[in-house]
Amino acid sequence: MKKILYIICAISAICGFTACNSFLDEHTPQGVLSDDQVKTPENAEAMVVSAYAIFTSAEDINSSFSMWNFDVRSDDAYKGGNGTSDGDVFHQLEVQQGVLTTNWNINDMWVRLYNCISRVNSAIALLNTTGDDFNMKSQRLAEMKFLRAYAHFLLKRLYKNIPFVVNENLTYQEYNELSNTEYTNDEGWQVIINDLMEAYNTLPVTQQDKGRPTKAAAAAFLAKVYLYKAYRQDDAKSNQVTGINQQDLEKVIEFTNPSLYANYELEKDIHNNFRPEDQYENGIESIWAIQYSRNDGSTYGNLNWSYGLIPPNIPGATDGGCDFYKPSQNLVNAFHTGADGLPLLDNFNQKKYDKATDNADPRLFLTVGMPGLPYMFNKKYMMEESSIWSRSNGLYGYYVTLKQNVDPALIDEYLIKGSYWASSMNRIVFRYADVLLMRAEAYAQMGNTDQAISLVNKLRSRAAGSTQMIANYQSNYGVKMYIANYKGSYSKDDAVKIVKMERRLELAMEAERFFDLVRWGDAATVLNKYFAEEIGSCAIYSNAHFTANKDEYLPIPFSQISASNGHYTQNIGNW
Repeated sequence: MKKILYIICAISAICGFTACNSFLDEHTPQGVLSDDQVKTPENAEAMVVSAYAIFTSAEDINSSFSMWNFDVRSDDAYKGGNGTSDGDVFHQLEVQQGVLTTNWNINDMWVRLYNCISRVNSAIALLNTTGDDFNMKSQRLAEMKFLRAYAHFLLKRLYKNIPFVVNENLTYQEYNELSNTEYTNDEGWQVIINDLMEAYNTLPVTQQDKGRPTKAAAAAFLAKVYLYKAYRQDDAKSNQVTGINQQDLEKVIEFTNPSLYANYELEKDIHNNFRPEDQYENGIESIWAIQYSRNDGSTYGNLNWSYGLIPPNIPGATDGGCDFYKPSQNLVNAFHTGADGLPLLDNFNQKKYDKATDNADPRLFLTVGMPGLPYMFNKKYMMEESSIWSRSNGLYGYYVTLKQNVDPALIDEYLIKGSYWASSMNRIVFRYADVLLMRAEAYAQMGNTDQAISLVNKLRSRAAGSTQMIANYQSNYGVKMYIANYKGSYSKDDAVKIVKMERRLELAMEAERFFDLVRWGDAATVLNKYFAEEIGSCAIYSNAHFTANKDEYLPIPFSQISASNGHYTQNIGNW
């Protein structure tokens, strides 16, 4: 009975713990774990599995841990859907107007991610009570520290000032005394790094179970956190970047060292990272991925429902598709290449891309579905400017994202209809291309421009060869694909600009863009320019405005502030 109570509490606890306060008062982890029958390797393994499971079961279509719902704040994507009232709270985020601390989506993501942390901490607490006869104890603890770091990382990118729950044995009273400003911004990143270093020092090079993180996964994660940490935002009255820390950049270089990634390399074709078929899952570029499955004995399997709002509404195929997260015209324009095969870094948005006359990076056609081209490379579904491809009848344009969608030919095999559409396709969290980009960015910021450009060119060379699905596009559909590598020497400023653009093109529609803009300190400048230029393509931006030192982060949810007994401080801005 105590074991059951313990697991129930682990599932239902949230930060603030308002949903579990009375329960925790009587059944703290310390009291529950006094029963030696609970402290077995078998039960510890079960709790570890439970901790992994919540990273799929706790998310849903409105609160995807991929963060696509929140990337609609970037210049990569429109919210989409049927109109501005369809998912109105995400529309408010998109135009940065009318966002309230009481909006359900602001609190929902907070609760879901702290539920994940609670489940992980419950597993850690139990693991710490098992004896030395459990030979997997240190490795499982490392895995749990990795997962705890992952949840805190997602929270910190969203809210900036968060409480860190890194003591798995906190009492009821201690939970309620946690502060979200205990650490500076820099110190908060260090808390995450501390968990990751424990993981990095213990995790094996390979894992039999693909969903478990490896040493390389911890290294890639450390590189990412150090890169965020490098762009210092420690002024409590500002979200501005006050400096770029050299020592943190050196850590990025350390943890992106190629010797740490002997088992990984770029896929020959970038599209292989976004295919659900068994032969493409956990490929050579996938360092750590959230694992989804089908045919595992349950009705729908362990499917990814978090992309359920994204498929378009294709009659006879994806009937009921909601058509959210639509690529922006600005993003499409960014793929335009000049006569030299390079991006138009400074003036890509001066002209709307025309696929009949303009050269484009091949990655455009693997990222964005466009009228006149086949949806998901299936010529049975030719895209056009109609309500089939835009539920809003063109308000959000007629483009469709490809990276999250699955060919309708695979319906009932890899694409499943339930309450919404779901897929068994894994979601890659860390892929090797990102490791190269992080290394390139660190080199560029340190003035080592030749190394930075060399890494960028590796990605561009791969992009040039990524044509297995689009080899006939030039002959059949008249598009013009041309991409070339950078040549010669570049200044530090130019190299940084090149790396930033390459990062946008390579990771487009993977929900990194908004967080990158905030990390760089570019959000206000880039997004207000975007709003002004986009009005002609998407009328919803007529009143949009990004307010610096406010809109970089979500507000702390009202319900969490209220439950904190004065221990939480609201983020800066006029919330």
